[in-house]
Amino acid sequence: MQKSVKFRFYEELNDFLPSDKRKISFSYYFMGKQSIKDAIEAIGVPHSEIDLILVNSKSVSFSYFLADNDNISVYPVFESLDISGITRLRPEPLRVTKFILDVHLGKLSRYLRILGFDTLYTNSYDDPEIVKIAKDEDRIILTRDVDLLKNGDVTHGYWIRSQKPRQQLSDVIRRYQLRADFSPFKRCIICNGKIESIPKVSVLDKLEKNTKKYFNEFFRCMNCEKIYWKGSHYIKMKIFVENLKIETDLNSENISVE
Repeated sequence: MQKSVKFRFYEELNDFLPSDKRKISFSYYFMGKQSIKDAIEAIGVPHSEIDLILVNSKSVSFSYFLADNDNISVYPVFESLDISGITRLRPEPLRVTKFILDVHLGKLSRYLRILGFDTLYTNSYDDPEIVKIAKDEDRIILTRDVDLLKNGDVTHGYWIRSQKPRQQLSDVIRRYQLRADFSPFKRCIICNGKIESIPKVSVLDKLEKNTKKYFNEFFRCMNCEKIYWKGSHYIKMKIFVENLKIETDLNSENISVE
């Protein structure tokens, strides 16, 4: 016999829904026995984006089975509201913020590395590899693929809505409250390795004539050995970071670095 429940999704969870189901209560029909987690993901919302489910005003876990005529409210991750007294569905935030990005987010990976965040990215990662690395290394998955976040082994992940890299960066900063954790120019933007200061004399044979003449402070990636110095590229990145700090201070709810 067919049964039905009422679902209502809140805030950014509506991004996953068709326009006719956003910000309203709508009916969901099912047969037999179905968990609330399976129903939510069948609707299109990945479990990793959810922090709280209320069924008939009582909090439940993902293992709850739907009952005919249930009224269900589904909420996204709470950044500041204390919901410690009820059934929280996601693990506690990771102690160290580390990311792994899917194939669509190469430019975002460079931005996060400029800010000093440990960010894995390669265009050769497939979905199972991303999930395994994230689980083994306690990394947050950032992806443009909603289905990737529906994998049962994913505990920390975020669906990147925008196709514009700078807006993507803004969204990630806001979502994970990263403003206070910026540590720029500590990671290689090419490979994610840590950067160390090195004596100029140790790299003289690798420098162009004008670089030798005008610069004295040098750095090297401990992984790929790429050499950095404070030239025009550094000035541009420093301005980028400073502008980002100012903008996040002015409006933490509407970050933009365009």
